Amino acid sequence: MTLNITVPELGESVTEATVAKWFKAPGEAVSLDEPLVELETDKIALEVNAASAGVLEDILVPEGEDVEVGTVLGHLTEGAAPKANGGNGAAAPAPVAAPAPAPVAQPDDTPVLSPAVRKLIEENDLDPSTVTGSGKDGRILKGDVLSLLEAPAPQAPAIEAPAAPAAPARKSGEVEREERVPMSRLRQRVAERLKMAQDTAAMLTTFNEADMSQVMAARSHYRDAFEKKHGVRLGFMSFFVKAAINALKEIPSVNAEIDGTDIVYKKYYHVGVAVSAPQGLVVPVLRDADQLGFAEIEKNISALGVKARD
Repeated sequence: MTLNITVPELGESVTEATVAKWFKAPGEAVSLDEPLVELETDKIALEVNAASAGVLEDILVPEGEDVEVGTVLGHLTEGAAPKANGGNGAAAPAPVAAPAPAPVAQPDDTPVLSPAVRKLIEENDLDPSTVTGSGKDGRILKGDVLSLLEAPAPQAPAIEAPAAPAAPARKSGEVEREERVPMSRLRQRVAERLKMAQDTAAMLTTFNEADMSQVMAARSHYRDAFEKKHGVRLGFMSFFVKAAINALKEIPSVNAEIDGTDIVYKKYYHVGVAVSAPQGLVVPVLRDADQLGFAEIEKNISALGVKARD
């Protein structure tokens, strides 16, 4: 007997989830109540367990796809046994593929759509070939369709909201030293809530004391020799910059940014240093500060300070 593996009720006001991870492959044996797949909503992560012992017959919805409550994720053959050759083949293994969407007539080369994506495309009368997929193997995700729907109409530029200040363009070398990691649905919601809190709540600053005795002792000991050798004073900022870089290396998420639904981890270290100018404090940036020595940091800070004042 073949059993459907369906998306269960997800809780109050939650109607959609993302397929986070399949624990079994088609053809593998499963035990009663053994976890088959993990679903993730913007509130919780939950596992769908096997309703019977048997063999996972097929997977209809791959990882990363959005699904609604009641969607069939795959099928479980009750009481079947896996084949002996390799342990991964069922008696009649089905290929891992999403079902052909009956309501929408599509050519053979049209990408496979999950139920949630297909429903959204039908409701908005879209052509799937016009949607650029960002999922695995170019698969169209729900976010791709929403991005297309939310894009401003090209024929009405006059009513577009003013553009936010553009972020500094990254150099090609910087992009090569970045790692993009997609955020889970839950983490995306946490990021949205934190940004909302930052925009609406009063932000406070916390000050913590640090023991500077060893830094002050080292500076006093090497100050004269350092200035004689390098032609620049040994200040505190070079110590602070080095300490900040060590902290960023130890906690990479502090040196990261959110770009859409991805977290971009940066493996380079540009450190802003406040310097005094007639109009107030300005914050020039020491680029690739991790590759600079103490003398180079002090010289660059001094040069940036002169530039800011002039």
